[in-house]
Amino acid sequence: LPLAQALGYRDMPLDDLLIFNIAFGKTVPDISYNAIANLGYADVRFLAPVYVGDTLRSETQIIGLKENSSGKSGVVYVRSDTFRQDGEKVLTWARWVMISKREISTIGTAAASEKTLPDLPAFVTAENIVVPKQLRPAGLNAHDSGSTRLWDDYATGEVIDHPAGMTIDESQHTLATRLYQNNARVHFDAHHMATTPFGKRLVYGGHVISICRALSYDGLENVISIAAINAGSHVHPTFAGDTLYAKTQVLEKWALRPDLGALRLRLLGLKNLTAGEYALPADIAVPQLVLDLDYTVLLPRK
Repeated sequence: LPLAQALGYRDMPLDDLLIFNIAFGKTVPDISYNAIANLGYADVRFLAPVYVGDTLRSETQIIGLKENSSGKSGVVYVRSDTFRQDGEKVLTWARWVMISKREISTIGTAAASEKTLPDLPAFVTAENIVVPKQLRPAGLNAHDSGSTRLWDDYATGEVIDHPAGMTIDESQHTLATRLYQNNARVHFDAHHMATTPFGKRLVYGGHVISICRALSYDGLENVISIAAINAGSHVHPTFAGDTLYAKTQVLEKWALRPDLGALRLRLLGLKNLTAGEYALPADIAVPQLVLDLDYTVLLPRK
């Protein structure tokens, strides 16, 4: 609490990815309960801090549809907004999911070729990043984080191999999805998943993001918060028993204020392969690559 207040917050703000996962879970029953897979994210913007005791609700609008060439499934694009109890919007994001069709289309028909794709930005620009008005970056010091590295110390193109790994077990990812109220069958229903090509439950992608972000702390200790998730893909599935590792590349640096900067980062999540064993440029065909996340964080400047 003293650190949070030194940074200008009235209380300890909830972790950004915890907010995202809880808000995401609110959209699952209507959007992705029966999804084959959650494919990716874009234009995720964190708009205001959330504290213990706040109540969140989410609204979703369909913004695009694209049928797959098989005629058996398609991709649904949505925009979701999450609001606090006072009506203030705290989070907005787009995502797309693959969902089975009720009726299989004949390949080559007009219906099978119809698509409406949304116009999504490649990344959230510096001008569209929302910085909490009360934020005082000078309140963070090396004693609090254990690191002296600030925004000025990072270089565009720099690569950080985060050394730690974390193994996911069945109870861990089950408890996470229950916490987020994400009851999608691919994560919850082992009996159903036994009849699918995967043969077992998938680990929720948001849980994978949270773990990889936590692993990346070593090397990014003075990050204050996540400002945006620009794009993201779950490249290959993750299952219980996999061990995750993380690797980060600095894509861009933006000076937002004299006391605050932003780093646009590429976070690569790997399963059963250490960061040092995986070389850039990234090959998305490598089955050990499970996450490719483009996101932006806020750091103090010198």
